[in-house]
Amino acid sequence: MIKTVQLVKNFVSYKKKPGVLGSIESLWHREAVTKNAVDHFDLEIPSGQIVGLLGPNGAGKTTLMKMFTGIIVPTDGEVEVLGHRPFNRDKDFRRKIALVMGQKSQLWWDIPAMDSLLLIKAYYEISDSDFKSRVEEMAELLSVKDLLHIHVRRLSLGERMKLELMASLLHKPEVLFLDEPTIGLDLIAQDAIRDFIKRYHARYKPTVILTSHYMQDVQALCSRLVLIMGGKKSFDGPIGEFERLLGSDKIVSFNFSTAPQEKALFDAYQPKWSSNGLQVEVALSKEQLRPFSTEVLEKFDVCDFQTEKLPIERIMKELMLRPELLNDR
Repeated sequence: MIKTVQLVKNFVSYKKKPGVLGSIESLWHREAVTKNAVDHFDLEIPSGQIVGLLGPNGAGKTTLMKMFTGIIVPTDGEVEVLGHRPFNRDKDFRRKIALVMGQKSQLWWDIPAMDSLLLIKAYYEISDSDFKSRVEEMAELLSVKDLLHIHVRRLSLGERMKLELMASLLHKPEVLFLDEPTIGLDLIAQDAIRDFIKRYHARYKPTVILTSHYMQDVQALCSRLVLIMGGKKSFDGPIGEFERLLGSDKIVSFNFSTAPQEKALFDAYQPKWSSNGLQVEVALSKEQLRPFSTEVLEKFDVCDFQTEKLPIERIMKELMLRPELLNDR
C-alpha cells in the first residue's frame, strides 16, 4: 500500500539580521539554512496494517505524512501510495486516501456539520443511498447524531474531532492518515476516538498510519511501530519488540508508612524517590524481582507496592534523551 525508497525532503530557510538595516541588507545578501527533515527513508506498509509513526517534535513525522498524501513534493527518492505518486494528485488517488490532522479542520466553522458532509458527498460523488447509510452508521458509532445540525464553531473540541473523523471516512478511503487525532482531548474523548478507529478498522480493514504523542493511542491501536529521529528511521518492528528496547525490566513501586533511614539497598536499581521519602520506584529484572522485594518487605515498613512492565512512555522518553541507545541494539 505504501512504499518509500531513499526518500528525502529538505527545507531551505533564510536568516535575517534584526531591524531595518537587517531588512535592507537581506535584499542583497541572505544566509540560507537547509534543514534535512527526512533523510533517506525506506518504508514498506502492507494492506490493512495500523502503523504508529513515532518521534520527537521536529523529527519529520508530519513531513512524511504530507509527502504520503501529496501535499508536498520530495526533494529526492521515491514514494508510492496505492500505486500512485502522491504529489501528482491524481483524482483516483485522492478518492482512496484521507488525512485527519488534529490541529487543522476540514469542516466549515460557520455552517452545521451536515452541510459540510453534503459538500464532501458532492466532491467525492457519493450516491444518496451510500451517503445516508454511512452517515447513519458512523453517527451511531461516534454518538454524534444530535450534533449534525449544530454549527461547528459551537461544538467542543472532542465533538468536532469526532465529526472530523466522520467527514474523512465518508468516502471509505483505503488508506487513512491520522496526524495526532487526539491532541488536546480529554481522557473520555480520547477513549471514544480510539474505540471508533478500532471498530472501524475491524469492519473495513483500511491501512492506517498514526502519529501521536499519546502513547495510549499507540498501544491501543498499533501492532507495528516506526520510530523516526532526526529524519532517519531508527526503529521498525512490532510494538512488543519496541517495549523490550531497554530490556525486560519491571518498574516496582514501594510505599512506606515511615521514610526509610537507610537507602543504600536501593542505590543499584535506579531509584526514584518521592520528595517526602515515602515512595520509591526501582527497575528490576525478572530474576531480581522476588528476592529484592522480599528483602525490602522484611527490612522496611512497607504499606503498599505494585509492579508494572516498563511503560512505553518511559521508553520513548529515554530514547529521545539518549538516542545512542538505539545504536546499541
